[in-house]
Amino acid sequence: MQRVRLSSQQAPVHKLGDPQMTLSPKFRLAVIQSSFSNPSSDFEFSHCQEPLIPGLPDDVALNCLLRLPVQSHATCRAVCKRWHMLLGSKERFFTHRKQLGLKSPWLSVFAYHRCTGKIQWQVLDLTHFSWHCIPAMPCKDKVCPHGFRCISIPHEGALFVCGGMVSDVDCPLDLVVKYEMQKNRWTVMNRMITARSFFASGVIDGMIYVAGGNSADLFELDSAEVLDPLNGSWRSIASMGTNMASYDAAVLNGKLLVTEGWLWPFCVSPRGQVYDPRTNNWENMAVGLREGWTGSSVVVYGHLFVVSELERMKVKVYDSESDSWEAIEGPPLPEQICKPFAVNACDCHIYVVGRNLHVAVGQILRLDPKKNCSKKWSFGVQWHVIDAPGSFSDLTPSSSQVLFA
Repeated sequence: MQRVRLSSQQAPVHKLGDPQMTLSPKFRLAVIQSSFSNPSSDFEFSHCQEPLIPGLPDDVALNCLLRLPVQSHATCRAVCKRWHMLLGSKERFFTHRKQLGLKSPWLSVFAYHRCTGKIQWQVLDLTHFSWHCIPAMPCKDKVCPHGFRCISIPHEGALFVCGGMVSDVDCPLDLVVKYEMQKNRWTVMNRMITARSFFASGVIDGMIYVAGGNSADLFELDSAEVLDPLNGSWRSIASMGTNMASYDAAVLNGKLLVTEGWLWPFCVSPRGQVYDPRTNNWENMAVGLREGWTGSSVVVYGHLFVVSELERMKVKVYDSESDSWEAIEGPPLPEQICKPFAVNACDCHIYVVGRNLHVAVGQILRLDPKKNCSKKWSFGVQWHVIDAPGSFSDLTPSSSQVLFA
């Protein structure tokens, strides 16, 4: 197992926005001042006679500068006026990257202080392994971090936070806020039809689905709805047929899988529902699938994986043909990663964020069935750990999402 140690001196937390932004109790728009809206600045940037890098055409130089890690921007802005104009605005920097098709993954972690419960977002650059903070999310101070559902559309660089619960009165929320990496700001969107907390969510064909959860009277819901991110409108879909809150959910083969979770040893068999947006129907989840779903899930190579909170925190994969789970080859989750943890994936990598925001990166290996004398694919995992700065020692993750910037 390879460990990548990043101390607080080696990996300072850099500011992508204003961390002192006042949280709005009325969910107003979090306003960020930006010079990107000034057209004269862009004109001056593109028509200045001073070359970006002497001896290189500007298009080549721009391609080089747009690959600079964000933590070096403060120093590089001092080189010249044009560098200052390009690197002084995160909107301009990420907009140029998007125009040139340059995208790299960032892991956004929704965390809270264990003592105060105060929430915040921290972002790990998965290319340069450096941490950054983004503007504070516009919401009430006293909320239950686990009641929210965080959903991302990775290649759009968009993050949505829905629902939640006011912790001092156990009141669920219909809040919906959106963060855009390119603009580095939050906006408040149309509210959900039903206020809910501890519910299921997932993205299918660019549409955001939410289902179940706890209602205002603390009873479990059976309702579900879908958001069109393009026009910001919500509409109801078929009800689940059973009232249930969600422990975990995943999107597999174009369907939303929802499980209410488990207690070990099982007192009763956990329930699970599967939604097909093509038919707008729910059906019961297969018995083996729901009973073996004992952790947080990701989908890699078109297969459902779970980082189990039991079974020595091994990774296991679901086989739909036999309706069973199998532990994959490789070691269990590294011991530095302590529960509770948040799990997400990008391409063939699983990212597990534990207490203190240490991150275990697991590369999922697809093993050739011919080498194992088997008719089906098998999988293995290799782990390495990214240690977080010491300043994160009081933080616990609630959710994690991958965005491309």
